[in-house]
Parts: sequence; C-alpha cells; structure tokens
Amino acid sequence: MFTCWGTIGQVGLIPADGPFPEYIISNKQLKLRPDPEKTDHLYLFYHFASPQMVGHIKGKAIGAVPGINLGILKSLPVALPPLPIQHRIASILSAYDDLIENNRKRIAILEDMARRLYREWFVHFRYPGHESVPLVDSPLGRIPQGWEVQRVDAICHAVLDGDWIETKDQGGSDYRLLQISNIGLGDFVETGNFRYVTQATFDRLRCTEIKPDDLLVARMPTPIGRAWLARKMPWPMITAVDVAIVRPNTDLVDPVFLLHFWNQPSTLALIEKQSSGTTRLRITRRELCALLVTTPTCEIQRGFAERVRPMLDLANNLRDQIDVLHRTRDLLLPRLMSGTLSVEALATAEAAAP
Repeated sequence: MFTCWGTIGQVGLIPADGPFPEYIISNKQLKLRPDPEKTDHLYLFYHFASPQMVGHIKGKAIGAVPGINLGILKSLPVALPPLPIQHRIASILSAYDDLIENNRKRIAILEDMARRLYREWFVHFRYPGHESVPLVDSPLGRIPQGWEVQRVDAICHAVLDGDWIETKDQGGSDYRLLQISNIGLGDFVETGNFRYVTQATFDRLRCTEIKPDDLLVARMPTPIGRAWLARKMPWPMITAVDVAIVRPNTDLVDPVFLLHFWNQPSTLALIEKQSSGTTRLRITRRELCALLVTTPTCEIQRGFAERVRPMLDLANNLRDQIDVLHRTRDLLLPRLMSGTLSVEALATAEAAAP
C-alpha cells in the first residue's frame, strides 16, 4: 500500500492475518498485489521502502498538489533477481525488523512495570512500610503522614525556557538542537531532522546545555506536558524554546520519581487543562512552576528509583540497539537490492563471524 498525496511514496505492508478479509483504502492511497510466482511480497516491500526508491517516486509526482497515480506506480522499474534470491534478501532484512520489534516489546514491558510500580507506591500508597503510616489531609487530598505537597519550583533548582534559536543561527556540529518533536512520553524520539549550533553561537546566545537527569517538558501537544529524562547522548545538547528544562534539586526530589509523576495520565490531564492558546495549546513556564507535586520522603523516592533506574537503563540500551539495527538494515538494503552486495557474500561473512 502506497501513499500518493502528502507523504508521497510511503509504503506499508497489509498483514495477511489482519482483522479484515479485505482492506479498503482511501483515495490518498494505492495498493499493489504481488504475483507470488514472480516476486516475494516482502522483497517488493523492502524495494519500495528503500530511500532511493522513495526519492525516485517523489520525483515522479505531478499536479498543482503533487501526487502520484496508479499509472505512475505501475511504470516504476523493479529489479527482480531470481525468486530464491528475493526470498533470501527478504529474510535477511526482515530478521533485522524482527529484532527491532522484539526490542520494542521489551521496552514496552519495562515501561509498564515502572508505571505499575509508581501507581502502587504513590497513587494507592502501598509502598514498603505503608502499614504503619497514617493518612493525613493535604491540599491534594489524603496523603501519608510525612509526605508533602510542594510546587515544582520549590523542589527544583530551575525551571527554564529552551533557547530561542533562529534559522540564521543554526549550523556547525558542536551542539545538537533538540526540537519539540524529539521529546516523547518518557523517551527521546529520533526524527532524523538534525540541527546544530556552533560553540560560538552557543556562547553568543548564552544557551543552556542539557545535562543528564534534566527533565525536558514539551510545552505543546500531543500530549502537552510530556517529559523525557535526559541522558548522556553522543552529542552535547541544547533545546528549542517550546521545550522547558526542569532541573530537579536532588536533595528534595529524585529525577526518576519526578519523571513518572510528570508522565502519569492525571498530571498530563491537569497540564492540558491549564494550557491556553487560540490556535495551538501551550503551557506556560509559570504554570509549570506552580504545578503541585505530592513528594514522599527522600528515602521512599530513592527506594523507588533504585528499582526503576535499572529498568530505564535497560530500556535505553534496547533503544540504542534499535538505532544500530536500523542503521545496519538501511545500509544493507540498497546494497542488496542493487546487487552490490551479493547474498552469497553476506552469508559467507555471517558464517565467518565469531
């Protein structure tokens, strides 16, 4: 299945075991049904998914609003090696996708475990030793004795706006400029839209370098208020103005605890309710500073972080593996498709690997 307008040339594979016997496509999509006696459907998918072919398809677009039609799609050249070679190429590439999908499932399980533990301890108040601690009244309802309700700016060293970086200020390769699209719900989203500034620009604009355990908060949807706990990345980082930098005071609040408080549905719903804007909703820094946090004792926060931090580290390692698998697959794809790298040569190299 192909997109023919908007994101031209994006290709998807309709699952044979999907919930519907026949998928209905819109007028912005095109569908091809491969002949199994001539081509492997997975091989054809990877062929059309290659960056070179996507670029070629976009170059064929016609009309005032650029798009492709079925005639253009049918006229596209397809390199078809013998069917057994097609099967082997598809098998090699799909093995990478299987590993990527397995890693994503493991990440989802780890994140769910951390969320469940947060709810158990800090929503239902079933943390270690809770049996002997009475509940008392607070501005946010009944909470365990010894816990406090505090504003975000009272438990953080700083709540800062990201930097205002204009297009003319961008360039070089010293500091990666993170965009709002890079901030996911608890993770970093690589969009491939790489922007940097030089050290001279960093100094001239007095930019704020992102440090590990800074909480980066997206001030615009979707969802508004989502946060990522920064970690060490391959490059120094700054961030754009639509991302707030929340720098926890670790004597008062653990960054891992604060991350899970921030990304829980009730907090995100509150942030959305407090946001404003005529065309697009936005949360102000002042509203973020005034956000109320029910903070347990430091001992309980540390106990939670000791259990959850290894889960976050493993999830981040799995994300790094996914990046490596993506890059390796994307390097192999055009070489296998073009015949520059033969299946036999790759099989020999795999057999020789330790």
